[in-house]
Amino acid sequence: MEKFVQFEKLSKRKQREINRQRRQVWGEVNPVTRVTKNLKAYDRAKARRWNDDDYSGGGLLSRAA
Repeated sequence: MEKFVQFEKLSKRKQREINRQRRQVWGEVNPVTRVTKNLKAYDRAKARRWNDDDYSGGGLLSRAA
């Protein structure tokens, strides 16, 4: 039976060995936290796409006149 020694008092080699045993593999799960996009916030890229794609450069104004 081994004598109990506090983790901090173990040698660096023993600490590394214990740390390796404690670590686990995530497998299929990605541990990165996912945050949903704030839909109310201004998005420059979205505004730029809106200007490029949908707006036909004055076509709307010429129809009204």
